[in-house]
Amino acid sequence: MVKRFVGPYKIKAIISSNVVELELSTTVKIHPVVNVSRIKQYIDQVDRQRKETPQPVIVEGKEEWEVEKILNKRKIRGKNKFLVQWKGFMAEGDTWESRENL
Repeated sequence: MVKRFVGPYKIKAIISSNVVELELSTTVKIHPVVNVSRIKQYIDQVDRQRKETPQPVIVEGKEEWEVEKILNKRKIRGKNKFLVQWKGFMAEGDTWESRENL
């Protein structure tokens, strides 16, 4: 299941009564100008989750985080990559990882 909403993001500008421009981080790959029907009001639990971001576990001298689940798989330049949802992180923290990194 893919998360339908990510954020929260600030509204950078109101273009019209139906369109707003969001202040997005550089890692989010969507167009910043969206119809208001595609956004929803910020919920407190999102803020709580950010404050409770887990600390890494040290394994063989390296920082590692726990995988919540694998969301998707694709081939990039002949190698399998997996879209990883990290335990305790929000959707914008999801990353594409090779098998070796898992």
